[in-house]
Parts: sequence; structure tokens; C-alpha cells
Amino acid sequence: MKVAMSKKVAGIVLAASLVSGCATPLNNAQKQELNHWKHAGVKVEEKNEVAGVALGLLPGGGSFYSREYALGVVNLLLWPASILWDPISGYNGSQAINYYATQTQVNRLKKQEMAKLDDQLTLGEIDDREYVKARREIENKYDL
Repeated sequence: MKVAMSKKVAGIVLAASLVSGCATPLNNAQKQELNHWKHAGVKVEEKNEVAGVALGLLPGGGSFYSREYALGVVNLLLWPASILWDPISGYNGSQAINYYATQTQVNRLKKQEMAKLDDQLTLGEIDDREYVKARREIENKYDL
């Protein structure tokens, strides 16, 4: 009876971890945005995606590295089977962390540049044409 119960619990834990799977990957629009920011030179790399994959080979390492602590514990308990999905979890989690860190940085930088530009217009350092041109350049730099 206890063996059947422990198999049932193990099956439920395995099913739950497979359903929850990896860290949620970025959608195509987010990947495109992150790629744009990378080429614009403003991408923040808080987590190394390759390190996330490599650490995923260790028990729960990819999940812990990408701040998915509950999933990391489950993957630790399910190791060595978790080696099949935890490297992907480490990669996706690292990429998501970098995306949101970059998004925060981009918003901050854009606000700073726009405020500086507004100040230049207010002080009469630039005229309306220069303002519009500079504003478009800033928007093109940070937006898709």
C-alpha cells in the first residue's frame, strides 16, 4: 500500500514538474525587442544564458540560477531526469531576466534623454525642427 502511494506521489510530482516545465520563454515579440536592444547597444546581461544552460546539467542548477527556486527544488529531487529540461529552464529564465532588466534600463534611459531634450527646447537651445528630429532619433533607438 505504501509503495503504491509513494509511486502515485512521485507520478504527481513528475507530472506537475513536466506541466510547469521550464521557465516561461520569451514570446517572439519580446525576442525581437531584445535583439533590437542588443544591436542598439543597450542590452543588459544580468544573467549569462550559456551559464544557465550549463548549470542546468547540475541538480536544479538552471532553475536556481534563473531564480525559479521552487522548480529548482523539484528538479533537484528529480535529478538525473531533470537534466532533460532544466538546461532549457536555465536558458529561458536567464533570457527572461535579461529582457526585463533591459526593459527597465531602456525605459530609464529613454526618459532621461527625452527630459534632456525637453529642457533644451524649453531653454531655447534647439528649435522645433531640431527637437522633432532628435525626438525621432531617440524613439528609433529605443523602440522597434
